[in-house]
Amino acid sequence: MQIIETERLILRPFREGDAADLFAYLRAPTASCFFSLKLADLAEAETEVGKRALDEGCVAICQKETGRVIGDLFSGAGENEEKETAFVGWHLNPRFGGRGYAFEAAKGLFDYLFRTKSCRRLYAYVEDHNKPSQRLCEKLGMRREGVFIEFVSFTNDEAGKPIYENTMQYAILRREWMSGATVIGDDATVGDNIAP
Repeated sequence: MQIIETERLILRPFREGDAADLFAYLRAPTASCFFSLKLADLAEAETEVGKRALDEGCVAICQKETGRVIGDLFSGAGENEEKETAFVGWHLNPRFGGRGYAFEAAKGLFDYLFRTKSCRRLYAYVEDHNKPSQRLCEKLGMRREGVFIEFVSFTNDEAGKPIYENTMQYAILRREWMSGATVIGDDATVGDNIAP
């Protein structure tokens, strides 16, 4: 993947030296969909960085100002999907939430996938209780296409039975992205968030 530069961020492949920053938010993931990625220690984080460095779909979100990894993006094609369709997702260190970094990073990734990789359609799965990710999808111009009831389980209850979560699917088409379908803030202004 090529390096993507936004106003405040650099989106790049993971590399040696990123383990401490990755461990900072994966030692205790807050979103249930990331529980399986929990890292026990720095050594495990170094191994994980090595894996991510080889995966073109894993992207480190770095602050320009500090060079720190503050989260990651991921994308790829699901099984039996056409190559022009890709899933997307994001995971931001909660310490950096509420500053617009997730939107800025995802916008950079979407632009890259639509313009450089010629994707036709991007989609994301979001649990129904994950309101910040739902808002991010909507701000990116994605539409909610449906809700899968008791779709997936990331954890078990005290008796060991799976706790199933409802999952929403959001998506956006290339033509929608290119026409500037991004929503800005709560006023649903359309257009001027996408470069021509």
